[in-house]
Amino acid sequence: MGIIRLKNMQFYGYHGVHKFEKEKGGPFEVDVEIKTNLASACKTDDVNQTIDYEAVYNQVKQCVTENKFNLIEALAELIGEEIISNFKVDELTIRVRKPEAIIKGKLDTVEVEISRKREDYA
Repeated sequence: MGIIRLKNMQFYGYHGVHKFEKEKGGPFEVDVEIKTNLASACKTDDVNQTIDYEAVYNQVKQCVTENKFNLIEALAELIGEEIISNFKVDELTIRVRKPEAIIKGKLDTVEVEISRKREDYA
């Protein structure tokens, strides 16, 4: 088993419970941690034996930029579903951050983390 991480991917999306968030949009950050068997890739040094990092990035980008959700929880779930559907993944963890969350208070970011296994989407 091995882990592939794509950290702090940054996109502009239109997610939030307020109408203006869906109209104006804002920044979103995403981390993806993929657990999969990397033994063959490690032994063969063959790019075809691993997961295409750029394809994962593009899948996440599509999820963030082409959808509108009230909750970043729902966005994280879609990202998980799409990655497990399109790549050879045993388990994954998705973190979605909303740095400009509308909260009465001072903070750096709001972050949601979900972990899923392939069988969760069966």
